[in-house]
Amino acid sequence: MTHKSADPQRTILFPGSFDPFTIGHKSLVDRVNPLFDRIIIAVGENSGKASATPTAARIEAIKAVYASNPKVEVISYSGLTVDACRRKGAAWMLRGVRSTADFEYERNLADINRNISGIETLLLYTLPEYSFISSSMVRELAANGYDVSGFLPAVSTTNS
Repeated sequence: MTHKSADPQRTILFPGSFDPFTIGHKSLVDRVNPLFDRIIIAVGENSGKASATPTAARIEAIKAVYASNPKVEVISYSGLTVDACRRKGAAWMLRGVRSTADFEYERNLADINRNISGIETLLLYTLPEYSFISSSMVRELAANGYDVSGFLPAVSTTNS
């Protein structure tokens, strides 16, 4: 789906490796859904970082979660996130904050991104019930044989 004519002020890009896309990530997307006309989930490709799941598979898994929500678009990108925002016409970037350590890192990132591009960052605190969930934790549990389905979003046609 192409959204070239969407207002950049109503378009937000949510970048990440999403390896895997967790219920914490889904919670953030679902919470900004009423605030924006267009939500772009941008799966970053980093040649220096090994991924457990190929980028195309991560994209397809996220698309399946949001198949019934026409506002959500899922893409891959490489390079600077602000450049991906510009290419996709997004004036906003979404980042999640789980802890004070996350906040300090994300604040610095938001400041540099605004300085070099004018793109604003919306920092959204993770809901308390998801604050301990990270993709790396889910990967570690899965690698050791644990059932991680409770940390991953269900795929259904009723997701918004």
